[in-house]
Amino acid sequence: MMQASGAARTSSGERMMPMRLLLRLFVASMLLALILPRPASPQEAMTPAQRATVEQIIHDYLLQHPEVLIEALQAAEDKEKQRIAAQAHDALAQRRGELVDDPTAPVGGNPKGDVTIVEFFDYRCPYCKQVEPAIEALLREDGRIRIVYKEWPILGKDSVYAARIALAAKKQGKYAAFHPAMMATKGQITEDIILSVAASVGVDVEKAKSEMNGADIDDIIKRNYGLAEALDMHGTPAWVIGDETIAGAIDIATMKEKIAAARKSG
Repeated sequence: MMQASGAARTSSGERMMPMRLLLRLFVASMLLALILPRPASPQEAMTPAQRATVEQIIHDYLLQHPEVLIEALQAAEDKEKQRIAAQAHDALAQRRGELVDDPTAPVGGNPKGDVTIVEFFDYRCPYCKQVEPAIEALLREDGRIRIVYKEWPILGKDSVYAARIALAAKKQGKYAAFHPAMMATKGQITEDIILSVAASVGVDVEKAKSEMNGADIDDIIKRNYGLAEALDMHGTPAWVIGDETIAGAIDIATMKEKIAAARKSG
């Protein structure tokens, strides 16, 4: 393609560019009109005949160039993603205290560590279980890591039951034993299996069952749901390390990189 310099060129192809841009803007305005309420106005911007003419031009043009509509939709989607990402970034800054310093949240690793990892997980999530051995190894290898566990049961009623028993076990000082044992449990997770795991690590099961539906545990799980939504998390596991939110079962090398970056940034 030839590059224009100085005054605008006047070839027939280049004369069409302003019309194409105008049409793209018109398509975008049509999309907005589907979303925004129509302003109350006693006057029409165009006469019916003018509107019909423009609509026919748009119709014919889109039939010949459907990529214009695709581009407009993609631009709207990208803009929405940017808006959501900005909101999540702001939420991370505003709600950091809830993430890292909530006294009701279970904590592992070094309670006085210089870097805090926050993990949102579900005991029935296979990806959470997949990454758990690496996380435990990392905590043993690096004695300066603190990890905050956010019970986020999103995979059904058995997930909720497991989370409630875990938080009840915390009241007995048994969370550190229950959590890895539950994560290591393979196959279908049912209420009976959850209680069996709890009993195997010394949890007073009857006491845990009597406390698992308490208002305090309700509040913890509810707040974890709210945090996950505010941070635009869509599945487990999800992590917060430093000023970054990370989705998925990341490998140990990536985890170490994120931890190093968090330490460097202070």
